Parts: sequence; structure tokens; C-alpha cells
Amino acid sequence: MSRVAILLSTYNGQRFLPEQLDSLVLQTYSDWVLYWRDDGSTDETPSLLRNFMARLDPGRAVVLDDPGRVGATESFLRLLHAATIAGHELVSFADQDDVWLPEKLERGVQALQGAHEPALYFARQWLVDAELRPIALSPVRCPGFPAALTQNVVTGCTMMLNGAAARLVARSQAPALSYHDWWCYLLIASAAGRLIYDDVPVILYRQHATNLVGAPASVLRRGWAALQRGRGSFMDVYRENVFALADQTHLLSPSAAKQIQTLAKALRGGLLDRVRVVFMPGLIRQTTLETLTFRLWFVLG
Repeated sequence: MSRVAILLSTYNGQRFLPEQLDSLVLQTYSDWVLYWRDDGSTDETPSLLRNFMARLDPGRAVVLDDPGRVGATESFLRLLHAATIAGHELVSFADQDDVWLPEKLERGVQALQGAHEPALYFARQWLVDAELRPIALSPVRCPGFPAALTQNVVTGCTMMLNGAAARLVARSQAPALSYHDWWCYLLIASAAGRLIYDDVPVILYRQHATNLVGAPASVLRRGWAALQRGRGSFMDVYRENVFALADQTHLLSPSAAKQIQTLAKALRGGLLDRVRVVFMPGLIRQTTLETLTFRLWFVLG
């Protein structure tokens, strides 16, 4: 089995970080190395990480010393690049405010074993509040393409990539508005990679006031959150993702490349162009109501 590169980007995470770091040490799969980059913290986060790394054996931590605030997506992708350059065949993303259950890494490693094509593993989560009190179990997810364009169902803090998937992402150029986990999911799905969903929760996914994204616990709350973000915000991200993939069709499967080009042409066209493609097979979200909302927003442009 391979050593897992755990990619941790931090920013002012001192409140919850110690519990996350402790949960790494308690993993049943212990062959891992921590890749860490701080994105300009002004609190005690860097000191906490350095103290933690001092407890590890030599060679168990790599620090990306490129200071400056670049945002979570770019920070995580820089970590990914470093891990792929080092030759790691398994990479796992870690958020600073969660708690990993002991078998999280082991389940991912086992799921990806034997996969030679680009493969992405992700899993359910226990949604908890700031004090780790249970809220709900995350909803069941059905990944695929082109549905990946309409909604990110891959929670990055549960995600593990095999080497082929990590190298694929490292060769790509992510759009500015995309999230690192959504971009990984989009790219691997559109390249006909393997998407492996684990119905067993592997982390305590902390929901609190400063979540970068978070995970509303019910369909109604997810729908309301989408409406609050609004059509303009959603379509800005949607267009960026489609156009970014359209510029990199050499990384995609032939069928996905064709679909992407069709969608990009429709988005650059008029109302009738969008109406013609909005019912493209598979271009749906996880629920009927969410799909209807997406179709309305897509047609309006």
C-alpha cells in the first residue's frame, strides 16, 4: 500500500485545529505524511501546526513555505502539485475544523486499491455543530457527469484521489471561482474516471458560523441556501467551470468533451440556444426541485 499525502491548508483555524490534528494521529492507517500550507493566518494557527509537526517522526511533514493569501482553492491546489511532484500515489484533502473518524484513511485506501484509471473516493459525514454535537447524517449522493456541472456532491474533506487522478488535476487549470473539491470532481468525472462513493460516514463535519461552504442538513435548507446565493452567483460559477473545461478538452473523454462544447456554445448564445440543451441527459441535480431551479436559471442565463 502507498503512503497517503494529507493536504491541509489553514487560515485562522486555531479554535478547532487541535482536535483535527489529534484525529490524524488516531488513524488506523498510519502510513501518511502531512503537507501543510498556511494561507496568511493572523492567529496562533502556524504555531499550533509547528508544535504538532515537532511531535511527528522525521519525514512525516512537509511545509510549503510560500507565504501570502491566495484563497482556499489555490492553496489546496498548490499542495496537490507538491504532492504529485513528490510522487505520491494517494492524496487526501483535510479541512482545519473537522474531526476524522479513525478509519477514514483506511477506507479510502482500500476503496482505491487496484484502480489504474483516475479515481476519486468520497464519503458521507456526520454533520455536527461547533461543539461536535450531532445534527444529522449527510444525504446520500449519486455522482456522475454531466450532473457534476450542476452541483458539487463531493465533500472535499472526505475526498481521496489516486495518483492518476491527482496528476490529472495537477495538469489542469482551475477557474478562479471554482472550489478545489468541485474542480477535482468535475475533472475526474469528465475524464471518465472512477467515482467511488462510500455510504459510511468517515468524519465529523463541523458546521459553524465561519464555514467556507458548509452542508445544510435538509433538502429544504439546501434549496433555501441556493436561492439565497441567487441565480447570478450560481451561473457565474457554472459558466466558469464549463468554459474552463471547454478550454481543456484534451483532458476529457471524447463524449464529455462534446457535451462541454455544446454547453459552452449554448451559454455564449441566446435564449433558444439554452432551451435546446437544458434537457441534456444527465444534466440534473440531486432532487427534482433542485433540477427545476437549475433549468430555470440556466435558461435565463
